[in-house]
Amino acid sequence: MADAETICAVGTPARGEGGIGIVRMSGPRAVEIADRIFTRGAATQPTHTVRYGHIVDPASGAVLDEVLLTVMRAPRTYTREDVVEINCHGGPAPVRSVLDLLLREGARMAGSGEFTRRAFMNGRLDLAQAEAALDLIRARTAEAERLAVAQLSGRLSGRVGAIRESLVAACALMEAWLDFPEDDMEERDALDMDARVREAFSLVTALAATYSRGRLFRDGLRVAIVGRPNVGKSSLLNALLERDRAIVADLPGTTRDTIEEAMDIHGLPVRVMDTAGIRDSHEMVEREGVRRSLEALEEADLVLAVFDASAPLHAEDRTVIGKLGGRKAVAVMNKSDSPVMSAPPEGIPWVAVSALRGTGMDALRDAIRDAALAGADGGAEGVEGVMVTNARHKAALDAAAVRLGAAIEAMGAGAPLEITAMEVREALDLLGQIVGAVSTDEILNRIFSDFCIGK
Repeated sequence: MADAETICAVGTPARGEGGIGIVRMSGPRAVEIADRIFTRGAATQPTHTVRYGHIVDPASGAVLDEVLLTVMRAPRTYTREDVVEINCHGGPAPVRSVLDLLLREGARMAGSGEFTRRAFMNGRLDLAQAEAALDLIRARTAEAERLAVAQLSGRLSGRVGAIRESLVAACALMEAWLDFPEDDMEERDALDMDARVREAFSLVTALAATYSRGRLFRDGLRVAIVGRPNVGKSSLLNALLERDRAIVADLPGTTRDTIEEAMDIHGLPVRVMDTAGIRDSHEMVEREGVRRSLEALEEADLVLAVFDASAPLHAEDRTVIGKLGGRKAVAVMNKSDSPVMSAPPEGIPWVAVSALRGTGMDALRDAIRDAALAGADGGAEGVEGVMVTNARHKAALDAAAVRLGAAIEAMGAGAPLEITAMEVREALDLLGQIVGAVSTDEILNRIFSDFCIGK
C-alpha cells in the first residue's frame, strides 16, 4: 500500500462507560510508537501476544493507565500491516488520554473506515467482504448477522467470482476468433461460448432477485400502526414490545405524536411506529398528529390497521381502510376477547388479538413476517446459500444482466462477434465492481465513508 502513515482510532463505542476501551494502531510505525509509551517493551513482544503493563507519557513520565497491549505483526493482521491494540479502562478520559498520546508520538487519526479500506487495498478482503464487515457491525437481528457473516466469509464473492471466470473463458474464445478471423470457430467452441453466456445470465438474474428478500434483513422493515382513536394502537405497541412504552388511556387523542421502537420479528429488524388516531379534528395539535400519522403510513413498508373487534366498523375505520391504497397491510382485530366479534374488513389479511391480555401476539408476528416477505424472491437461503442484501450489488447485477441479455440477443441475431464480445466485457466489469476487481475512488470513498472511525 502506498500510504506509509500509521493510523490510530478508538475501536469501541465513543460514548458512555465500559470496563474496557480499545485504542488501535495500524501501519509501519505502530510497534515503534507503542514501544515508546509501554512499560513492558512492545518492540521485543512476540507477534499475536498480549502483555500487561502501563502507558506512560515519555515527556512527563506520568502514568496514564494500566493496560493490556496486543502486538500483531504483518501480514497476519486485519489490515496486513503491523497492528497494535491497547486495552485500557473504558471511561472517556483514559481512552482519550491514550489516543492523544499516540497522536503526539506520530500516529494520525484514522479516517472513516480506513482500517477496513487498508484491508481491502492490501488484499485482505475484497470489496463485498469489506461491506459485510460494516453490515455485521450494524446487524440488529441474528438473521441479519448470519447473512453478514456469510458475505464476510466470501460466499457472495465466490459466487460472483465463479460467474466471472466462466465469462472470462467465453471472452477468451471470442478474442481468439477475432484475432484469427480466417479460421472458422469450431461448433463445439461456439456452443460452449453460448452456453456460458446464457448460464451467467440465468445466475446473475437469480442472484439479483434475492435482493427483494435480503434487503429486509439488512435494512429492516418500517411498520406503521394506524387506526381511528381508541382502538388500542398504543396497547398493541406495548404488547408487541412486551413492555409499557406508549401511554394508554381511554381519552381519545392521547397519542399526539409518532412513537418509534425497534424490535426483532422472526429475524427481521423492524421499526414499529405508533401513530395518532386518524379522524377529522379541529384541534390544532391533534390535527398535526393526524398529519404525521398519514405521513408515517405513506413511508411504511407495512401497515398494521387496527380495528375494534367489539364494535361494527365505524365511518372513521372506513377512512383508514381507504388510506391503505393497495399497500401491504394486516388488519388487526383488537379486543377479540369481547363476547361478540365484528367482521374484519374484506380483502385484507387479518389477525385477532387482545392487546390488553397479550393474546394473539405470536400470530401477529407471523403475519407481519409473512406479509413483509410476500412476493420476495430468492427463498430463505437465496441462490446456493447466497442472498444479496446490498443495493450497490443489486444495481451491478441488474446492469450486468442487461449486458448479458444484449449479448444473447446479438448471438441469436447473428450479429458480428465484436458486439457480443463488447457486451460480455461490459458485464464482466459490472460484476467486478461488486468485489472491487473494478473500482474507482468515488465508489470506495462512498462505501468507506459509512464506516465508523475505528473500523
